Amino acid sequence: MPDFRLIPSIEFLRQQPGIQALESRFGADATVNALRHAAAAVRSAIAAGDEDFSTGTVVTTRIESIAEAELRRAFHPSLQPVINATGVIIHTNLGRAPLADVAIERIAGIARGYSSLEYDVGRGARGRRDIHAEALLCRLTGAPAAVVANNNAAATLLVLAALAAGREVIVSRGELVEIGGGFRVPDVMAQSGALLREVGTTNKTRAADYAAAISDRTALILRVHPSNFRIEGFTERPALAEVVAVARTFSVLVVEDLGSGHLGLEPGSATSRLHEPPVGESLATGVDVCCFSGDKLLGGPQAGIIVGRAEAIGRIRRHPLMRALRVDKLTYAALEATLLEYAAGRASVSVPVQRMLAATAEEIRARAETVAAEISRLDGWRVELRSGASAVGGGSAPGVALPTCLMAIEKSGFTADTLEARLRDLTPPLVARIEDGRVVLDLRTVTLEEDARLPALLGQISR
Repeated sequence: MPDFRLIPSIEFLRQQPGIQALESRFGADATVNALRHAAAAVRSAIAAGDEDFSTGTVVTTRIESIAEAELRRAFHPSLQPVINATGVIIHTNLGRAPLADVAIERIAGIARGYSSLEYDVGRGARGRRDIHAEALLCRLTGAPAAVVANNNAAATLLVLAALAAGREVIVSRGELVEIGGGFRVPDVMAQSGALLREVGTTNKTRAADYAAAISDRTALILRVHPSNFRIEGFTERPALAEVVAVARTFSVLVVEDLGSGHLGLEPGSATSRLHEPPVGESLATGVDVCCFSGDKLLGGPQAGIIVGRAEAIGRIRRHPLMRALRVDKLTYAALEATLLEYAAGRASVSVPVQRMLAATAEEIRARAETVAAEISRLDGWRVELRSGASAVGGGSAPGVALPTCLMAIEKSGFTADTLEARLRDLTPPLVARIEDGRVVLDLRTVTLEEDARLPALLGQISR
């Protein structure tokens, strides 16, 4: 007959050193609840006779073990660091751009105390948060004014609401895109209150199409960067200068959603070879307002950056949505620190996205050879180096493949699917990809510090 007297009271359990350690870490209430659940589970196991609970010590140890496991699950953060070995540099699912060390240090410096977020230190009075990063953005893009929203979708919504609510916005049919997460240009336009006026066809739009569509109801022409796709073959798209010329003739604005955030400051750099339109060039061509992401090619925090003519930016800044879509002090801290790296000419080596873009296949192969040699010493592991391609990702430079060196890894007794899943179970999770039936790691998106961790992590995988 089951002996339930072996199950100690909750108060007795709370006096045990192991439980006291749990209370110190997880709090008394959560620990007590976990102990009750664990005691109930042990009571059911005793009743079923499916485990050996011959002594009170065994029972106590088992309750403590169950309670600890429950608490660890309940308090485990859902947001956690991962090692990105996919070779996709701006990986939206993995948080897009990793921040530069100086940006992380700046966040820590601002976060640990108070800041001048909305305080004018010089005047000793209330200030404005929307001035932060503006001077740097103007310096780097040549724009007269700038303001920051919390992402580029928000920036697009804000621009349209401020400049075109209740009026028509002309967009080429070939630019009515949908990007990740269901972001559709027509849907955002509808939410802004602007009225969509499509021109041209999917594959061909001419400057004359814009001119023919303009009326007294027209607020602006919106030019949208294709972002994550290309139309090839029998196509035609007017140069930006042609669109601007049409807009000037009819005194309407031109707004360009550039998406990727290429500043174009370093001719011949890895970023410049991606053939992404630079923000400064668009503004110099005559675009009134440009918006782009802070966490794509720029390599900063998530943000929607809006730059352009002072009058247009002023209207955007004063719109009621600005408060709803504004960014916080930590975003400003990271953004300003990242922009300072560009202003100082250090971004190519200090901003991770820029470093990853610049890495050559030969450099990656040299690193892969070192890591592969260590992994090959592990029991049951095989590694083969092969040529491959990395991707820019994040809706930037669609179709551009960066030559790389891949590490194809195999573990005895594991299929590719099983091994890939086990890699994700590691701490931290190692995210890879399967190519030609084999798990491959691309060190382009792995840091040098993470290189040294890979062999030890893989060594934890056993049958």
